[in-house]
Amino acid sequence: MNIERNGLTWEIFDSIRRYADMQIYEKTDIIEALKNTLYSVVIYDRKKPVAIGRIVGDGRIAFFIKDVVVHPDYRNKHVGTMVVNELLDYIESCCCENPYIGLMAMPHTEEFYEKFGFIARPTERYGAGMICLNRRKV
Repeated sequence: MNIERNGLTWEIFDSIRRYADMQIYEKTDIIEALKNTLYSVVIYDRKKPVAIGRIVGDGRIAFFIKDVVVHPDYRNKHVGTMVVNELLDYIESCCCENPYIGLMAMPHTEEFYEKFGFIARPTERYGAGMICLNRRKV
């Protein structure tokens, strides 16, 4: 397996997400999103991209791990671990002390992320966290 840093293209992003049966986005939206990516990783098996991951954020205090996706044929083979370790290494190289590192885990992947020190919410100290899928004006 080979790691390519900051080489995530819209084609790779789109194809890996399709293999994983995830939300599909328009090409122009993917291109714009990737322009605003702090750091990305593509894992290759020979020349075939088999996993991706990226980070968005401010580059110092707040980081959000996004789009950690592994091709179904490569799951449970430590490829996802390679991706997350690379992403966390990048964050460690540029963050301030005590950065905020967030992510939204897919169902049944919480244990995977807990190995890296992530905690499931809510806890007594931290609320549930929230997402907005359909904004309503109030």
